[in-house]
Order: sequence, then C-alpha cells, then structure tokens
Amino acid sequence: MKWAKAFAVFCYDFVVGDDWRLALGVVAGLGLTALIQHTGAPSWWALPVCVAVLLGWSLRRAAKRR
Repeated sequence: MKWAKAFAVFCYDFVVGDDWRLALGVVAGLGLTALIQHTGAPSWWALPVCVAVLLGWSLRRAAKRR
C-alpha cells in the first residue's frame, strides 16, 4: 500500500505542480473543448487559446511578485 500512496503523491505533484490554478485552467480548457466538440463545431482551436490565456495569466502573476 505504500507504493500506492507514493504513486498518488507523484501523480498529484506531476499534474498540479506548483500552481493548482493552472491545473484547474487546463481541466476547464479540456472541458470547453469537449463541449464545443459535442456541438459538432470544430474545436481544435479551443485548447491552444486556453493555454495561451493561461500562460499570459501565469506570467503576469509571476511578474507582479517580483
């Protein structure tokens, strides 16, 4: 059972990393992409747009800290 806990901690650290807000944003972007795809509209553009927005948001937050 010790290896299961170690694996869970590794997965959490790998997916969430330093900022849980970015991980949540990526999950939201995947959900948005799935919703758009479900309507039948092309959805290839949604995730790159979400990643670009999240990157800008993250860089702005990092710049404010300095």
